[in-house]
Amino acid sequence: MPVAVVANPKGGVGKSTLATNLAGYFAARDHAVMLGDTDRQQSSREWLALRPETAKPIRTWEINADHIAKPPKGTTHVVLDTPAGLHGWRLGDLVKMSGYVIVPLQPSMFDILATQAFLRKLADEKPVRHGEVKLGVVGMRVDMRTRAAEQLQRFVQGLEVPILGYLRDTQNYVQLAAHGLTLWDVAPSRVAKDVEQWSGILDWLGESPPQAHVADSSAAA
Repeated sequence: MPVAVVANPKGGVGKSTLATNLAGYFAARDHAVMLGDTDRQQSSREWLALRPETAKPIRTWEINADHIAKPPKGTTHVVLDTPAGLHGWRLGDLVKMSGYVIVPLQPSMFDILATQAFLRKLADEKPVRHGEVKLGVVGMRVDMRTRAAEQLQRFVQGLEVPILGYLRDTQNYVQLAAHGLTLWDVAPSRVAKDVEQWSGILDWLGESPPQAHVADSSAAA
């Protein structure tokens, strides 16, 4: 069962955006996906409450911040959204139960510095060192025309961690989230540019190209 953990100690870097849209992709492929939220703010859980019944189902389950229980029987895919400040044994436990750790990163020097230290910690985790868990970085809210984006690219190129892609700064994610939806719940033509930017992420996860997704127009906001 693939388990993807979305983590970064910095708040506001796009963890919930990444986690909900990844769960939405799995749901669109008719997988029995669970979206777990270990953040006390429960952003992902609140988002699920907004999700219309006509959209492909994404389930959740009760999670205690001090203990991550196994997801319910029948689950085929798991996505875990995590809190800011994640460290220590909680980080270790999440890494142990995962197959993939995705680290979202914004083009800000403060975010870059904080994430650099976090990536070092992750690289020291035994499952990552032994290749049992894959680690990747996703650039979030990136305008490739800016100096900040150039700075982010230089930083990422110096890492021994693959960059899975850069997701642009767009209102599509914001507007869809307000209705409990993802890129995969609406007509592909509406979000074509954004869907294309997920190619590297999905390929890394061993999933089908995003062009293959079929949205149910009845779920569109």
